[in-house]
Amino acid sequence: MADKLTAVKGMNDIAPPQSAHWEWLEERLRGLMQRYGYRCLRTPIVEPTALFVRGLGEVTDIVEKEMYSFEDRLNGEQLTLRPENTAGVVRAVLESNLLYDGGKRLYYMGPMFRHERPQRGRYRQFHQFGAEALGFAGPDVDAELIVLACDLWDELGLTGVELEINSLGQPAERQAHRQALIAYLQAHDDQLDEDAKRRLHSNPLRILDTKNPAMQALVNAAPRLMDYLGHESLDHFNRLRALLEAHGIAYRINPRLVRGMDYYNLSVFEFVTTQLGSQGTVCAGGRYDGLFEQIGGKPAPAVGWALGMERILELLKEQGKLPEPPVPDAYAIVPDAASMGQVMPVLRALRAHGVRVQMHAASLDGMGSMKSQFKKADGSGARHALIFGPDELQQGQVSIKALRADPGGPAAEQRSFALTEVATWAVDLRPV
Repeated sequence: MADKLTAVKGMNDIAPPQSAHWEWLEERLRGLMQRYGYRCLRTPIVEPTALFVRGLGEVTDIVEKEMYSFEDRLNGEQLTLRPENTAGVVRAVLESNLLYDGGKRLYYMGPMFRHERPQRGRYRQFHQFGAEALGFAGPDVDAELIVLACDLWDELGLTGVELEINSLGQPAERQAHRQALIAYLQAHDDQLDEDAKRRLHSNPLRILDTKNPAMQALVNAAPRLMDYLGHESLDHFNRLRALLEAHGIAYRINPRLVRGMDYYNLSVFEFVTTQLGSQGTVCAGGRYDGLFEQIGGKPAPAVGWALGMERILELLKEQGKLPEPPVPDAYAIVPDAASMGQVMPVLRALRAHGVRVQMHAASLDGMGSMKSQFKKADGSGARHALIFGPDELQQGQVSIKALRADPGGPAAEQRSFALTEVATWAVDLRPV
């Protein structure tokens, strides 16, 4: 016997009933995006490696340690499984010249790949949903995206999700802050851990995001980027704050909120929770006006966010907000396999009328007894059993038995209907 094959570590199957939770979440995300005027963009899972090296920065953790990169054996191209999708969205927008007639509001959904240690809500294949507004420069669209995320928490019934915001200013302002930060950290070299020493000259801003408790006092006393921002950057940030306050949205300014990608500027924000352990960020985003030029296009403003779908589902589970998986409206009991030719067209007609019908089918042991079929019908969660027995079919009828009486309603009953009157009895089968 051949060795049993299993999934790649950190890349998980999503099977029923959990897959129903994913579909429920996806449906709500799509509906919300449509109400805000955002349209779907689908990009390839595989992109040129150079897109991420140029877009994210060579010294980011993602590029240095986490990307799944390989050489195409047929033509020698350097390719990468996408670790994130903002760079891919911008590449697609540039390639298709989508901004030729003005700004675009887009969203995407799908798997991303990073080689990191699998843990709760964090996997090597993980799924992101992102919203991107491209071609819009003002803080009003920054605010719109934040409000959109808040509306999502409300729609899902999530609580305890808090908003943190900051401004990264513009490149020249960050450069001045960077020099001051490096000088400060060099003066306290004896307090830096090995990771901080490695980042000191390549990406010192990331040191401010350290999780090392021994460095927190040092980081808290470090020069603040906010003190290096010019008038225009501060004005953009203050207008964003005013718009959030006009919506009644609570926020906290976190001066240590930074980004691992090089393309961010001005507004950055995160939605965080304390209910998922160390993986507290459930949605993160910000403005990335420099990315278009960085990957070879004309300069264009852009802002967006991405959320981890696994983390959202974990949080919904933690708060008891996940819905029950859908069940059939009716379960068709067919004692005689020879009757399938008469029964199946009726079931198809029912489905055309919006009734969810599960049909009992033959197994290795045959069709099974009526008792076993009723047991299957009950186990399916269906509200009704459709009984296509020999007597019923001979009379051109079906018997409908209620498997679950409505609370406080009449006792379960059994009624018969003509097979030719599907539209009539379909109404009784659909949930109210």
